[in-house]
Amino acid sequence: MIGAAIVGTGFAGHLHAESLLATGRAEIVGAVSQREASRGAFTDRWGGRSYNDVAEMLAIEKPQVVVVALPNRFHAEVAIAAAEHGAHVICEKPIAMSLEEADNMIAACRRAGVQLLYGEELLFAPKYRKVKRLIDDGSLGSVFSINHHERHDGPHSSWFFEPESAGGGALLDMACHGIELCRWLKGRLPVESVFASVGTFRHETSPVEDHAVVTLRFTDGAIATVHGSWAVGGGIDERLEVIGADGSVVADLARGSAMLVHSQRGVEYATEKAASGPGWAHVAYEEAWHWGWPQQLAHFVDCIEGHAAPEVTGEDGRATLEIVHAAYESARQGTRVRLPFESTAVRPIDLYRGGDGGHRRE
Repeated sequence: MIGAAIVGTGFAGHLHAESLLATGRAEIVGAVSQREASRGAFTDRWGGRSYNDVAEMLAIEKPQVVVVALPNRFHAEVAIAAAEHGAHVICEKPIAMSLEEADNMIAACRRAGVQLLYGEELLFAPKYRKVKRLIDDGSLGSVFSINHHERHDGPHSSWFFEPESAGGGALLDMACHGIELCRWLKGRLPVESVFASVGTFRHETSPVEDHAVVTLRFTDGAIATVHGSWAVGGGIDERLEVIGADGSVVADLARGSAMLVHSQRGVEYATEKAASGPGWAHVAYEEAWHWGWPQQLAHFVDCIEGHAAPEVTGEDGRATLEIVHAAYESARQGTRVRLPFESTAVRPIDLYRGGDGGHRRE
């Protein structure tokens, strides 16, 4: 059994714990959170001992893998500490806030001889993996257009709205999913340039954007459009469209697999981010499986055990973060920004707000 520690006992931490245990090859040995009630409830449910200090947990439990499911500003610090203790790292998206942090994480894991696995569950969602097979077997011909939507009415926790903790808003939090998904669907062909527009429409007092539209142009000329939003009600909306010279496919991940339920009282839980109340609701069936969480963690366990090569790595997380930085710069300039893009910004949103720290890498 692989001993796993979960650092961060919120929504993502619970999903990682559930999915790791579902493999039957891992156990939770420790959980870290500054909130005593949260970590206590977490270990009561999933097992392991609770800690309020990462260093103490690493020294005592000596986990084989550490899951980083914290606010973004802590990703690099915890990942590097875990690597230095010889633990493999599974890091939730985004991999970090700055490109320097991402580079330091990658280097620390390489020095320690451990794996840095980037958490992008959409790459393991069964519907999207079928789309990838249709592309790879030539059913659609040469793919020239990809459109991805991931939208809801706002995050679980208040820290997502804090630039110092999150590093950005809907572009960093939501559009990063679609960016990595599009890279994967295109066989990780390099992105030539990015154009982005952002705004704050629903959460009017938010210091970060709640809506973003990002257009990627790949080096073969293909175009991908990614919508990431916290400004759309009705629960999570997650859809993908791929168009090729010989065919097309549409996959509705969130609602296409749901049951349509009408209740005069309202359902207790319909799906992530869905409001409760009377009326119609799209009620998820095996929600985690449809989104790829158990499959992703099973693959990560395979990687740790040496049975598989990682399908998504720290380098992929870094590439996505580079595109996010370029997108914020594009939103500030109102023009297309070419890649590769070098950024010394501490937070991606700093590029949009101040315009410092970014230039194309020649």
